[in-house]
Amino acid sequence: MADPLIRLIGVTKRFGAGAAAFQALKGVDLDVEAGDFMAVMGPSGSGKSTTMNILGCLDVPTSGAFLFRGHHVESLGRDQRALLRRRYLGFVFQGFNLLARTTALENVELPLLYRGEDRWVRREMAMAALDKVGLADWAKHTPAELSGGQQQRVAIARAIVTHPDVLLADEPTGNLDSERSIEIMELLTDLNKTSGITVLMVTHEADMAAYARTVVHFRDGLVETIERKAA
Repeated sequence: MADPLIRLIGVTKRFGAGAAAFQALKGVDLDVEAGDFMAVMGPSGSGKSTTMNILGCLDVPTSGAFLFRGHHVESLGRDQRALLRRRYLGFVFQGFNLLARTTALENVELPLLYRGEDRWVRREMAMAALDKVGLADWAKHTPAELSGGQQQRVAIARAIVTHPDVLLADEPTGNLDSERSIEIMELLTDLNKTSGITVLMVTHEADMAAYARTVVHFRDGLVETIERKAA
């Protein structure tokens, strides 16, 4: 059996010190297989967001091990974690986080700009990403000219333009109506199946989590249950 793409072993996270200290994670063990679609659920304060921040290399554990492709991440410095994010991870947020005065194409190009790609390479890769989410014809439109669902599609195109191994989605349907939510979940499912991208999604909505193959429930800083659908 191959090692999982991501492995957390006894991960803890403490915020503050002394009497004001808060133990957000109390020893989380979690494996994420390459190509999985995992939904992370749990009440507020359960530890799911803290775990996702660690998985996204936005924070580090207080103790325990975080392995990505078999390499220890918990000991990396800030710059090394930033390089890992830039190379292997893509992010989608509830609030879209698009630049208002730039076109869809320019928004999708941003990660490539930070990576130092040439202008023509950026344009070609960004157009391919927009085409993959069904928005090639909307490349020259600004966010104000797009619906909420279209804006989230642009955000997904921006997240996948660098061909990351993992897409981390934080409540990706939280600002959308039911119809648009279904469209976004179908898109994420299609990207997972056709591109082989591993999807890690935080959601409060059971009907959205139903699209995932693995559902992890957090409670009180620990993994409470893991449900896996039959292949």
